Amino acid sequence: MKLRVKDAAELLQVSEKTIYRWVAQEKLPMHQVSGQYRFNRAELLEWATAKRIPISPKMMEEPEDAFIPSLEEALRSGGVYYRVEGKDKVSVLRSVVNILALPDGVDREFLFQVLLARESLGSTAVGEGIAIPHVRNPITLHVTKPLMAICFLETPIDFQAIDKKPVHTLFTIVSPTIKAHLNLLSKLTFGLRSPSFAAVIAGIGTREEIFMEAGRLDASLAGTSRPGEGRKS
Repeated sequence: MKLRVKDAAELLQVSEKTIYRWVAQEKLPMHQVSGQYRFNRAELLEWATAKRIPISPKMMEEPEDAFIPSLEEALRSGGVYYRVEGKDKVSVLRSVVNILALPDGVDREFLFQVLLARESLGSTAVGEGIAIPHVRNPITLHVTKPLMAICFLETPIDFQAIDKKPVHTLFTIVSPTIKAHLNLLSKLTFGLRSPSFAAVIAGIGTREEIFMEAGRLDASLAGTSRPGEGRKS
């Protein structure tokens, strides 16, 4: 979640002047977006804990109105892309960031660098030719709702997967809140274990086939039924 200087000051229970001083001293984790300082709630929490700085109880809260989409909604927002180019992990992630359906104002270079940093902590490949590149925590982007994109690669690449299999499909999650991120990641994990959803991904299905299977999965998770035939967009 993106936080302003005023928000950071409130959560850390200090003045805005102190926040600016900490930033100038390179003590406080922050990001610059369009020339303005922005902060990540999870990073502030980790930093304050390490420094033993008292925090406001609000630090632990997610916005009450935080939007958590269904898997189908997240995929429709993020999009499905075919024959995405790249000969290695770096070039593929660059291609993914360039084609993502992101709002105007999003710093794509910043997102690219954060995705690379996440990969340096350990591969996001989950086996069977699939990887889920994502940020460790929601980051400071002008994203108001969570999205998930599917990218089918032109050429399978080495992603340092545990099963040693090259990766041919990427699911990329971008979310403004930790709660929504974990919710979508859980749904995706469940989906990849579902024979019908896994099959449409393995078969590089059409967008509507993928959306339909995601909708069925959502209905299953909600404990409701869903018609087996067509669905209006």
